[in-house]
Amino acid sequence: MIGHELTHGFDDEGRHFDAKGNLRDWWQAEDAKNFEERASCVIRQFDGYKVDENLPLNGKLVVGESVADLGGLVIAYDAFQKTLKGKPRPADVEGLTSEQRFFLGYAISRLELFRPEAARLQVNTGPHPLSRFRTNGPLSNMPEFAKAFSCKQGDPMVRGASERCQVW
Repeated sequence: MIGHELTHGFDDEGRHFDAKGNLRDWWQAEDAKNFEERASCVIRQFDGYKVDENLPLNGKLVVGESVADLGGLVIAYDAFQKTLKGKPRPADVEGLTSEQRFFLGYAISRLELFRPEAARLQVNTGPHPLSRFRTNGPLSNMPEFAKAFSCKQGDPMVRGASERCQVW
């Protein structure tokens, strides 16, 4: 969650505020262009998700939170890996590796239950995607997740190299 919140300082909204909190676009034009290109990948990914046959997600509405979810997860995984350096490999717990437990912990942190009416309201008005998309979206962009669970190219949780979103 900390990585998620830190990433908001560099998303589609946070990037417009300087170090003192003043409304000022402090990015170089090339940096802004690169961010927009990378964020557009996230927009396309979330535009492709559907709650049901008649209710697609709006990638532009959820891009800030989705970029923060992906960025935060990447930061957290990197920090997790750094804690393991120079130490013996942790033992599996109930048949799960430490990497699998990391990703399951992330998924569990996103558990929510929405009534259909609340889901429709959230999808149409809220900047946060529904929890299943907040989980599957960023995880499907991480080769580390695919490796941890032995997912193969073509599996639902593996985005192809040309589709994979990487903002940071």
